[in-house]
Formats: sequence, C-alpha cells, structure tokens
Amino acid sequence: MKPGIHPAYGPVVFRDRAADHAFLTRSTMTSDKTIEWEDGNTYPVVDVEISHVSHPFYTGTARVLDTAGRVERFERRYGRRGAN
Repeated sequence: MKPGIHPAYGPVVFRDRAADHAFLTRSTMTSDKTIEWEDGNTYPVVDVEISHVSHPFYTGTARVLDTAGRVERFERRYGRRGAN
C-alpha cells in the first residue's frame, strides 16, 4: 500500500438511535463526538438511524406486499384504460 493516502483505520462505536444499541468495531469513519465504552476507553461515536438490531429484514418483522392484488383492485375500481 502507498503510505499517506489511506484514511486512518481504528476503533469506532456505532450507536443505533432507534434501538438504543451500540457496538464497537473498526472503521475509517470519524466523528467529533466521543463515548466512554464498557472497557473504560474513549472512542469516537457515529450515530446511525438503523442497524442490524432495528432493521425489519434482520428482526423478522418485514412485510410482503401483494402487488398483483393491488393492481387488480385498482383496475376494478378505476377501470382498465384501453387503446382508443
């Protein structure tokens, strides 16, 4: 690797505000805000809106939409437009 062109890679805390969950990992993200972690060290913290704890795909609360039924219902309600 070329020296001096890569961002610093170090420990960062990502905090999911929706689920009130935080996890420590390594990243190139930076932040002015810091947090004291469970091990007593202070790390930069990055607030995220969604993570594996709150995302519907990972939590099993995802909904499947019946698009075919919606199209049929729309056509019944408003009629199908034909070529004039």
